[in-house]
Amino acid sequence: MKAPRPALLLLARLRAGLRGGELGLVALAIVVGALAGVSVSAMTFVVNLAHVLIYGIPFDVRLSAAERVPPIAAFAAPMLAGLLLGAVDVRRARLKRPPAVDPIEANALRGGRMSLADSLLVTAQTVTSNGCGASVGLEAAYAQIGGGLASRLGVNGRLRRQDLRMLVGCGAGGAIAAAFGAPLTGAFYAFELIIGVYSLAIAGPVFAATLAAALTTKAIGGAPYVINVADVPPLTFPHYGALIGLGLVAAGLGVGAMRAAALIERAFRFVVPSRLLRPVAGGFLLGALALYTPQILGAGHGALELDFYWPLSAVDLAILIVLKLFASMASLACGFRGGLFFASLFVGSLLGKLYAAGVTAAFPSLGLDPVACILVGMGALSTAIVGGPLTMTFLVLESTSNLGIAGGALAASIATSLTVRATFGYSFTTWRLHLRGETIRGGQDVGWLRDLTAGKMMIPSPPVFPADGSVRAFREAHPLGSANVVVAVGEDGRYRGLVPVAEAHSRTLTEDDDGGPAGLLVHLPATTLHPDDDIRTALDLFGAAQADTLAVTERETDKPLGTLGEAFAARRYAQETDGAMKGVLGGG
Repeated sequence: MKAPRPALLLLARLRAGLRGGELGLVALAIVVGALAGVSVSAMTFVVNLAHVLIYGIPFDVRLSAAERVPPIAAFAAPMLAGLLLGAVDVRRARLKRPPAVDPIEANALRGGRMSLADSLLVTAQTVTSNGCGASVGLEAAYAQIGGGLASRLGVNGRLRRQDLRMLVGCGAGGAIAAAFGAPLTGAFYAFELIIGVYSLAIAGPVFAATLAAALTTKAIGGAPYVINVADVPPLTFPHYGALIGLGLVAAGLGVGAMRAAALIERAFRFVVPSRLLRPVAGGFLLGALALYTPQILGAGHGALELDFYWPLSAVDLAILIVLKLFASMASLACGFRGGLFFASLFVGSLLGKLYAAGVTAAFPSLGLDPVACILVGMGALSTAIVGGPLTMTFLVLESTSNLGIAGGALAASIATSLTVRATFGYSFTTWRLHLRGETIRGGQDVGWLRDLTAGKMMIPSPPVFPADGSVRAFREAHPLGSANVVVAVGEDGRYRGLVPVAEAHSRTLTEDDDGGPAGLLVHLPATTLHPDDDIRTALDLFGAAQADTLAVTERETDKPLGTLGEAFAARRYAQETDGAMKGVLGGG
């Protein structure tokens, strides 16, 4: 049944308002932020309830802060949840379903388009993983459902590509803001990690979304997650040097952990080839580690609070760092779903505490405050693993309300970011995408580059001529002005090269001379484009071959499909680049 005409007109006007006005986008961003806040509150409640029911802890005690956990629960819960997740993975593999697209991949490659059904599945898998005690955080699910809801609303509203990407950033950033009660953190999470750029054109909607999300969660669930710490004494110049050193140490640990993740995943696949049983084996491993210390369970919120002021030896700190990182990487490698956002904060706090002890022992006169190292360590290691130096700096400031550490946290996070970019180049999310074959380094929009392929730009059905045909016959078939180049083909129809029409007509022929085979005049016999080559690949090949025109051939058969001119390709590239920049900077 069709909707009434007035309703259709109203819907059309609403869509036009969303696409054409910034106020409409701000209003939609507020709705997205509120939905993200409700989703975060619901997931947090479900997971906390699961921890209470499964592990028998009080509702106001975090799982990782428990003194001990029942051995049966420590083994049974992760193993049973792993069996469920393994069964889902096996079914998706049989149905040949592609991996779910996260907000970073969606904004980088798909213009902000995400599947809401896949996002709901990832959210359910993450809630199941964290709820059973796997060493993963809910932040990945928060960002996934926030981005998925935003994408669905934007697609239904027929938003332009750049507006849809911005809205996905609003959803994901709003979810992070809601999780920590930190609007600035959520906003810069959207700018640095999801959208990949900051501009005044997108600042209004993003800040509106993160503020709405934080206020919604606070109204539903009370006070957000806050770390209560004493004020840090003023930092001196030597302190800044020491904290930058901590940032470099965090960069090394972060890169090492991300590289180890790939090795751990390969080891799991080798030892447990079965998709169904791999998460079960991971659950058994987590149960064994949990008997040593429950601090490896869950994201680590309770353990961070517990260890913040708790006296721990250097050996204890080192063991906890190794165990938590290994438990988190193993959880993801074996098939549990989740993120390392808060786990990196927790391990960063332990690293900062260990670093402070080492610096104090080596330079007792420096007077470096351990709390400053803990806070800076949280931000620095999170920057190394998750990315976003400003995001993590604001997270430390907003979650602790300690502005005295702002300069030190920012300096260390920037040092960490620069070091990771120079030596590794990936965050944990983009590293996992790289292992799947993708090459993106962040949420910057490169999808339009991949969409603009040689197959879409070429002139199809090019003029062809047999390579063994004579030059005289070629001239009769293709007079001057009929084409610039003709594709020479062999008897099997395969590409043999390009014959310039003007060059063929410039040869002097006598009455008894047919000029020999046209194949002698071919250019670029081994240089072609393929239909799926993107615009950047095409332009690089034009430059390397120093050619004005290239043939486009089938990749498997090498049969010609069309031709592409360098001037046209360069013009299309300039048009798309201009359109992308206008979208980023707020142009029409």
